[in-house]
Amino acid sequence: MATLLYRLGKFTYRHRWSVIIAWIALVAALATAAAVFRVPVNDSFSIPGTESQDTVDMLQERFPERSGGRATVVLEAPEDEDIASDEYEEAVRDTADEVGDIDGVESVTDPFELYEQGYEQALNSDEVRSSMVEEGMEQARAEYDSELAEAEEEAVEQARSAAEAQFPEGAPGREQALEQAEEQAREQVRSQAPAFDEEQARSRVEQEVDRRIEEDDLPEEATERIDDELREQIPLFSDDGTTALLQVQFVEPDGSVPSRTVDELLDSGDEAERAGLTVEFSGQSITAAQVAGIHGGEGVGLLVALGVLVLNFGAVVAAGLPILMALTGAGAGMALVYALSRILELTSTAPLLALMLGLAVGIDYSLFVLARHRQQILEGMDPRESTGRAIGTAGSAVVFAGVTVVIALLGLSVVRIPFLTVMGVSAAVTVSFSVLVAVTLLPAVLGLLGGRVRAGRLPGLGARAERALTAESTLGSRWARAVTRHPILAVIAVLVVLGAALLPIQSMRLGLPTDESSAPDSTQHRAYDIITEEFGEGFNASLLVTVESEDTGDAERVREELESFDAIESVQSPVRNDAGDTAMVVAVPEDGPSSVRTEELLHDIRDARSGWESDTGATISVTGATATSIDTSERIAEAMPLFLAVVVGLALVLLMLVFRSILVPVKAALGFVLSMGAALGATVAVFQWGYGSSLLGVTPTETLLSFLPIVLIGTLFGLAMDYEVFLVSRMREDFIHEGDARHAVVSGFRASARVVVCAAVIMFAVFASFVFSDNTTIQPVAFALAVGVLVDAFLVRMTLVPAVMALFGKAAWWLPRWLGRVLPDVDIEGANLRTESEGAGPQRG
Repeated sequence: MATLLYRLGKFTYRHRWSVIIAWIALVAALATAAAVFRVPVNDSFSIPGTESQDTVDMLQERFPERSGGRATVVLEAPEDEDIASDEYEEAVRDTADEVGDIDGVESVTDPFELYEQGYEQALNSDEVRSSMVEEGMEQARAEYDSELAEAEEEAVEQARSAAEAQFPEGAPGREQALEQAEEQAREQVRSQAPAFDEEQARSRVEQEVDRRIEEDDLPEEATERIDDELREQIPLFSDDGTTALLQVQFVEPDGSVPSRTVDELLDSGDEAERAGLTVEFSGQSITAAQVAGIHGGEGVGLLVALGVLVLNFGAVVAAGLPILMALTGAGAGMALVYALSRILELTSTAPLLALMLGLAVGIDYSLFVLARHRQQILEGMDPRESTGRAIGTAGSAVVFAGVTVVIALLGLSVVRIPFLTVMGVSAAVTVSFSVLVAVTLLPAVLGLLGGRVRAGRLPGLGARAERALTAESTLGSRWARAVTRHPILAVIAVLVVLGAALLPIQSMRLGLPTDESSAPDSTQHRAYDIITEEFGEGFNASLLVTVESEDTGDAERVREELESFDAIESVQSPVRNDAGDTAMVVAVPEDGPSSVRTEELLHDIRDARSGWESDTGATISVTGATATSIDTSERIAEAMPLFLAVVVGLALVLLMLVFRSILVPVKAALGFVLSMGAALGATVAVFQWGYGSSLLGVTPTETLLSFLPIVLIGTLFGLAMDYEVFLVSRMREDFIHEGDARHAVVSGFRASARVVVCAAVIMFAVFASFVFSDNTTIQPVAFALAVGVLVDAFLVRMTLVPAVMALFGKAAWWLPRWLGRVLPDVDIEGANLRTESEGAGPQRG
């Protein structure tokens, strides 16, 4: 390997212009292809084979008009004011009409239109008419009784007056006569009065009721009863009457809605705002459209990297080279990724992850090669020979480190989850280009510079940086001696610190992004807060239960069964498709989408449906955003052991080839486990518990991204192996040349520690800059990687590794003879390189 790369380095040095022009042409061609073939990202986190996704596919066939994505427009009136007042109602209706006219919107569900339809149906319903007729009949009977009572009273008064005239005051038997006269008057009225005509009265009442229904002149009691029933039946009005929701149905599915459509939606609602309503928007399509691009904040990481490189090299030219190489490699890789976007079906997260890793490893890989080259130049080696040597030694480490990263990233395809595969492939492309740039374009540029690689030396910094390359006693060597002098103490200290960092992992819960996890100042988050307050947490976690049956009673039976669950707040009436063979029933849980109780509810429904299916003969399934999130998390958890085994297994084989040792690869893998655990623990503390979240400007939620652990494994393992290769390969190089294992740990550490520290700080800066991006999906990934890099570089590789290597001494390089004969000697340390003169090629020796 070293010999081949040595020749490649000298070849590109000699044919520098041809190589540079070829790279320029390649980047231009890839950029053109990206511009021509790029398609919008698709942010649907779907997993074929899960029940939720299979049900979605079925619904797209059975309910084509509902197959597109959905968004919600939240309209809230000022406190204690009724959204149904004339002014606000008009504003809501105007907003619905405005949104409905947007290109790309299939339909808009207006709650006031639903109210009108329901009111009209209620007016024409037998129930309302019968109720009004019965109330009218009661009133007619009351009027008859009242008239009869008045006639009796009048007759009694007349009879009493006549009796009083016949029986003056004090006459014997006067009271009995008066009572008798009154009673006779009552009986006469009753006998002469017509009986209540039930049929005639009913006919008259029915005519009056029909007139009032036609003229919408219902009694206040009837109007209030209908209003209360409709408000309860229409789930788009809040209980307190201050908030209404517009449900927007897009033509395209979530994740594929054009950004132009989303922008027009977000610009709507001016009439409502002028009327005094608060207008907010929520939905996955809105989030996808807002974070799909690269917004430029990532440049902060590059500025920090440039500052670190200037301090490390003390020269402007040398500091700028790794940045230039990283931009070239990442740019070429990103262009190829976008050019293949029709095939890869990119999510918004995939390009960001690819760019983040491409920049980080691109700077580091060029840094390692350039650091070796500068050291050899200072030692008096000819620039051309030095370039070949640097590519043959440090370049070999770069290639193997890059291959390890690529294997880890491509290993994401093992879990057979499409969006994870795309993320892994995209990042692997940019990492591969970073390796190619470091071993081809960088030596060509070094050929242009020749001895001017030290140009632009800064006063003080330049001399100090060069002294550090050749000095016997450096901060790195002193640290290595201190660690190797008390290796057991160092090992215990690191294990205690990392063990404490692992504790938060026991509280880790996983899920997919929701509006709750969006930025606090985003319209999605504000909409989520309003909906939660006015409609309850469960409104954001609706479960969609489908019933495949031609019998309309089956869906109603399922609805009744769902209402019996304690964890369900409400169940909406079934909605059937045009063919009449499928119905949808929406169940609203009591708790939010991230709640353990909601997850248990999903499993309870799925467990109970077998009984419903046997009773009805229907096919029943459950889907929805909440079900998809839970299914995704469970599928990833199932795939984690296989993924870890494949990635770690292949990487161990590679490291065994590189170091020809049993202990070193095993130690590297175990150190990675500690780094990964600490990174996950810190991410739980910040993104779930909320410690320090306000300082970072992130939103703590109940769950972490379901794919965070597996992406972290795939990327951090490869990056951790980078430092292992760069650090330990130099120790092995010194061990091979000197044979003193303990001294090789210190000398190898001294030669590589400065550049490893520089590389780790740069990689941390690049990752950390993405934590402050607008993409709330990439934020926890970037944070976990940033923490993981710091922990792995400074605690594991810079402390634990030299301590363990010192403890084992020569045994660290032990390899069974039979295995040594089987394994090829890849020679990344350049042990087989010999140069007899400047123009001499490498020879075996």
